[in-house]
Amino acid sequence: MRRIALVATALAALVTAGAAQAADHEVKMLNKGTKGAMVFEPDLIRAAVGDTVTFVPTDKSHDAETVKGMAPAGTTPFKGKISEKVTVTIDAEGVYGVKCTPHYGMGMVALIVAGNPVNLEEAKAVKHPGKAKKAFEALLTEAAATP
Repeated sequence: MRRIALVATALAALVTAGAAQAADHEVKMLNKGTKGAMVFEPDLIRAAVGDTVTFVPTDKSHDAETVKGMAPAGTTPFKGKISEKVTVTIDAEGVYGVKCTPHYGMGMVALIVAGNPVNLEEAKAVKHPGKAKKAFEALLTEAAATP
């Protein structure tokens, strides 16, 4: 019986240690940032599986949502509400495209890269409106580069 208790304690310590190592990456949703108007800052987030990314509505009228076709297979898409903070947990390696729904065509996009960008080619094939196309081209090129 004592042995079972020791094993359970050791497993609990491992789980707690893994959770303590996860990082939270904060991304601001801004009307104006260092790269211009209607931006996520930063717009390229390098995270590890298990990390969280919190999108903070520094300025009102923004949200954060997964871009269809720009997430690793088997992951659950997310959609935050306008002017509300949303936190997502990165649960698989790959790239995750993120958009602000009202300002997507204006290029308000971000890219999360977790570990190996296993779905990079699929993400590159997704079509985007307006300035989002050019913004994602630059982000995906940067994501393909060595970190």
